[in-house]
Amino acid sequence: MRWGLVTTLAAPESEVLAFVAHHLDLGAERIWLCFDDPDDPAADRAERHPQVTVLRCDTAHWTRLGISRPERHQNRQTANAQAVLRECGLDWLAHIDVDEFLTADAPVATILSDVPRHRPFVRAKAWEALHSPGLSDDIFTATAFRAPLNAESHAAHRATIFGPYVALLPTGCMSHAVGKCFFRPDVPGLQAWLHGASKGGEKLPPGPPLPGMALLHFHSQDPVTWKGRLPFRLEKGAYVLKPELALFLKTADSAEVDAFYRRCLTATPEALAYLRQHRLVREVKLNLRAKVAAQGL
Repeated sequence: MRWGLVTTLAAPESEVLAFVAHHLDLGAERIWLCFDDPDDPAADRAERHPQVTVLRCDTAHWTRLGISRPERHQNRQTANAQAVLRECGLDWLAHIDVDEFLTADAPVATILSDVPRHRPFVRAKAWEALHSPGLSDDIFTATAFRAPLNAESHAAHRATIFGPYVALLPTGCMSHAVGKCFFRPDVPGLQAWLHGASKGGEKLPPGPPLPGMALLHFHSQDPVTWKGRLPFRLEKGAYVLKPELALFLKTADSAEVDAFYRRCLTATPEALAYLRQHRLVREVKLNLRAKVAAQGL
């Protein structure tokens, strides 16, 4: 099973290289990086690796795709993923973000080879990174990742974990709870989306998540970076579809936001003890700086 990744990105060079190095180490045959800013200096460094294809999303790029540059970044992501899906020549292509890292309990190719042939796409369950104060910097530094708490059976867990903020997080996640997907490029008419797929204009059922695989999402693992990204996420990003959370973050003062972050997004000893007890946490050390060095990046 030959598999690869596509992502549309705008991120610091260190994060781009960490993303590339980790997934090459995991077994990806090729990685397509679609730089939203065609002049991003990280593109030059990344494309030196023989298994990386860099696409600079300039006017010529969108002309080749036969469209004008979409205004919404989500639509740019989808257009790029679909274009690479048609041409990648692999058995599977995953469409994820630069702050998302796949991990697996077995070789990814082995897991994908067990997927029944009739399934045109499969998804990896998303686990959100928690801030772990005191860890040494590793580009993306968290080592504790909380399970999505979006099922009805998770209601008691949500109440215990989030306390006074439980109403702000009805899915138990700051970002998406669905996860991200691998797609079969050889399926005629398959359209790859951010969290699913359609065929012939009809949405396809997602099916159960892949066993033995996880998508580690570093959405809010660093409080400084998270606060810096709030304006975008509140206006155009993940929080647009979370009105109660968005209202709180827009109107709360700094102390209130800090208290929310500590209770909901930090791997405190109390939080970790509860999550471990109920098997709601994955603990993984990615060793990203070592992987970047090992890949010659």
